[in-house]
Amino acid sequence: FEYQIRTSDLVFIDDYAHHPTEIEALINAVQTLYPLKKITGIFQPHLFSRTKDFADGFAEQLSMLDEVILLPIYPARELPIQGVDSAWLLSKIKSQVKSLVNPSELLDFLRIKQHGVLLTIGAGDIDRLVEPIKEMLEINRSQV
Repeated sequence: FEYQIRTSDLVFIDDYAHHPTEIEALINAVQTLYPLKKITGIFQPHLFSRTKDFADGFAEQLSMLDEVILLPIYPARELPIQGVDSAWLLSKIKSQVKSLVNPSELLDFLRIKQHGVLLTIGAGDIDRLVEPIKEMLEINRSQV
């Protein structure tokens, strides 16, 4: 749980959560801290096997968000598992506003949205996106 931006109009938090219990703790904490703000989570599932084993838990916890943005699964040391991908996980999430976005398109996708609280969640290489997201958000704030 690391603040990247914390202002009255925008909060950006990066968290290493990669298990449903950790994601639940993160979302509960953020909802308690910012009960009146829209909460958007960008989640990168880590490992095909973990995604398969915990898909229902991931879906349940991520469904607590106002908006869910899923990135492709970070495979680490694993080969893909037939039928297990982020589109499959996305189909299990009950949030009304949910998207599957490639990392190369994420900044453009985020640029056109309003954010109250933005979370990056995961243990893969999503950490490489934190600084570019932060820079883009700061530039957008300065242009308003």
